[in-house]
Amino acid sequence: MMETFFTYIIFSSSKNRFYVGSTNDIQRRLNEHNSGQTKSTKSGKPWKLVFLKEFISKSDAIYLELKIKKRGIKRFLNDINIG
Repeated sequence: MMETFFTYIIFSSSKNRFYVGSTNDIQRRLNEHNSGQTKSTKSGKPWKLVFLKEFISKSDAIYLELKIKKRGIKRFLNDINIG
């Protein structure tokens, strides 16, 4: 079976803040964010998944993550009519 990779954006309503990342296990990663195991998202619990895109290559997932960070998460979401 082929491994899949994801670029994701989560949102914290308590902090009114977005976070973008990439992973090969989205459920594990969301659990890490919501259990305080990730330093940069520890204080924003609970985090809600607002964007998810699947890739067959890790480099493609990381490329989109970096592209979103460069563009700005809110601008990216507005561009795709999610924000």
